[in-house]
Amino acid sequence: MQGELGTSHAYESGGDHPRPRQYKRGFLGADFRFDESAGGWRIERILRGDSWDRDLDSPLAQPGCALRERDVLLAINGRALARDVSPGRLLVNEAGHDVALSVSSGDSNAPRRIVVRALRDERPVRYRAWVTGMRARVHAATDGRVGYLHIPDMGPWGYAEFHRGYLLETHRDALIVDARYNRGGHVSPLLLEKLARKRVGYDVSRWGHVLPYPPESVAGPIVAVTNQFAGSDGDIFSHFFKTYRLGPLVGKRTWGGVIGIWPRHPLVDGTVTTQPEFSTWANDVGWGLENYGTDPDFDIDVAPQDAAAGRDPQIEKAIELALDALTKSPPILPDFSKRPDLRIPGSLPPR
Repeated sequence: MQGELGTSHAYESGGDHPRPRQYKRGFLGADFRFDESAGGWRIERILRGDSWDRDLDSPLAQPGCALRERDVLLAINGRALARDVSPGRLLVNEAGHDVALSVSSGDSNAPRRIVVRALRDERPVRYRAWVTGMRARVHAATDGRVGYLHIPDMGPWGYAEFHRGYLLETHRDALIVDARYNRGGHVSPLLLEKLARKRVGYDVSRWGHVLPYPPESVAGPIVAVTNQFAGSDGDIFSHFFKTYRLGPLVGKRTWGGVIGIWPRHPLVDGTVTTQPEFSTWANDVGWGLENYGTDPDFDIDVAPQDAAAGRDPQIEKAIELALDALTKSPPILPDFSKRPDLRIPGSLPPR
């Protein structure tokens, strides 16, 4: 019956299915490459996440490890590594467990032994490293004039990530809002409300910094980026970003699933089904978002060869548009030196 429905979010999951054996692989939050001459797996990159949370940062970066990129991993739990014995192979069933690593550094021939706790999931670490790298790329390409933030979903995590980036970047002249791969949720109105703030004045303190009014507002242009993997409330955010005319939208047409679900029905065998419940209507396309999505203003794809080479044409186009807008209409901080003289006339000699 669900298969006959031409609507999004019509799911069935779970049920009386056999569960295969689980082999929980551990992760070290790093990229490795086998080095024949060193006889082990060289650490190419140690991923950095949030250093204050042990589950959100690379175990190789924890205090006391003294590991560096280019060090060589020789063994895990006393088992030697080889070309056909990768770190991933020896970390099977080690998720969340302490593992002993034998490591050789470039300045010493004698390997040393350290103990770290393998991550259960390194996706949060890789996500943080990706966002940090993307922000650095935008800053470098724009001499720091354009800020960057990414919204992974429209739930509590995405809401927090939006503000983490937004509060960090609003002092810059322009902003790129990346909604690619957005998994949906329900907070898009709150985020669009923030982005729609128009800076109309400043609070000038006697001793402190000049603050914009309203606070946390962007001085210049905003460019949004989306793609075919942004769906649900990610569709809605992308479409109404255009409707509000907050700036150009770059990328690919979004997923096209904007009918929300509630309730969820449990069945006797453990299956859970969802009921399409909340449709979305827009004043420009009516019901047209469902099964279509929203078109970007600039249709830019990321080809496989681009991804392999580390290129991101969508972000490059967003940077181009932001810089072009800044050239045409640069935000200029007012001259606050000429302040009104509010003393009683004649009470004091003129300044």
